Amino acid sequence: MKKFLGFALILVLSIALAACGSEKDKSGSDTEKESKKLVVGASNVPHAEILEKAKPILKEKGIDLEIETFQDYVLPNKALNDKELDANYFQHLPFLESAIKENGYDFVNAGGIHIEPIGLYSQKYKSIDKLPDGATIILSSSVADHGRALSLLERNGLIKLKEGVDKTTATTKDIIENKKNFKFDAEYEAALLPKIYESGEGDAVLINSNYAIDAGLNPLKDSIAIEDSESPYVNVIAVNKGDENKEEIKALVEVLHSKEIKDFILKEYKGAVVPADK
Repeated sequence: MKKFLGFALILVLSIALAACGSEKDKSGSDTEKESKKLVVGASNVPHAEILEKAKPILKEKGIDLEIETFQDYVLPNKALNDKELDANYFQHLPFLESAIKENGYDFVNAGGIHIEPIGLYSQKYKSIDKLPDGATIILSSSVADHGRALSLLERNGLIKLKEGVDKTTATTKDIIENKKNFKFDAEYEAALLPKIYESGEGDAVLINSNYAIDAGLNPLKDSIAIEDSESPYVNVIAVNKGDENKEEIKALVEVLHSKEIKDFILKEYKGAVVPADK
């Protein structure tokens, strides 16, 4: 009889403990917290590659990073505005500011991650000083890129811009000195510029490093002129206003600023992409 009572007591205690464990599972107190999903839109190179490197680090923090890639500079902001993305990572700060102004987006910069120096490429000339009188220089149709392109030409002594002009918003109308009578062609989207370069059209083409790298070009070796690390065109994590305070967004920026990611950027892109802390 005592044995039976002892067995019954053990059985009751086992059921009680199982029930208690079940309740804890339901409450989540003794189980791993459910991961948070974070959807980020990005250009293929280098943005998506950098995010892929960050993905396992974020996983350890309980964040499942989903990366959606885009081939242009328009759709990622539309998708963010439509709340199809939690953030995007493809654009430099002046472009973001221009997009906000032109489209009324309620976006903010959650953190600057890296700089992609813009470069001048030529199939016909091996150095920038060899560009002839009347040469045609092709730049993107995005006005937000014109200031940095013209600033690069100015720093290399090819043109001179109006004194006091904001270099991030300068246009060809701000050129006051053009000794070699360069002609400027801004008909093509930025993504098409590597193909324009490969076709030999124009005398020189200004290409953003993400598109150059994606096309197999090495900005440091293949360009005849390139921006330095002082460029104000830092690529940022853009989010809808208010979302910059979300834990998962803060974690994303923190990881992208980590030594591990910085070291990856420096090693992988060999100076064609430069980490930033802005």
